[in-house]
Amino acid sequence: MNQPFPIQFDSRALRDALGEFATGVAVVTARGADGQPVGVTINSFASVSLEPPLVLWSLGLASPSLAAFESCSHYAVNILAADQVEFSQRFSQAQEDRFVGITTTVGAGGTPLLPGCSAWFECRNEIRYPGGDHVILVGFVENFRRESKAPLVFHGGRYRELA
Repeated sequence: MNQPFPIQFDSRALRDALGEFATGVAVVTARGADGQPVGVTINSFASVSLEPPLVLWSLGLASPSLAAFESCSHYAVNILAADQVEFSQRFSQAQEDRFVGITTTVGAGGTPLLPGCSAWFECRNEIRYPGGDHVILVGFVENFRRESKAPLVFHGGRYRELA
């Protein structure tokens, strides 16, 4: 009989091992059904395809923002620059209005774009796949912009700088 998870792992040890893979840090933003901006910090971002231009990211099923990201027409992946640790922390913690004091610009579908990032990808919310305790979201890139800024990097549970 096939069991869905034949091997048991210590979740913390698995998370620590996965943390050995250095990643960039991004904040994904959108407009909820009520018109209010939503945003969440991620490090699960990847290019899928250049033709057509597709990117993916994942969001935990327990996220309070899940419904907004599953139903929005567009979202933006804001790739954080090295000097934007505060944005990473702000959008990863529970707080009433994560956008207070931030002057955003408007992207595709009314999506808020954060200032000072190293890159932005404005995406049409295209496909969603189940992924264990997460949902995997695939976006069609409708617009993008890149700045010459060092990226914010996360490795081993800490923010790092590129040498």
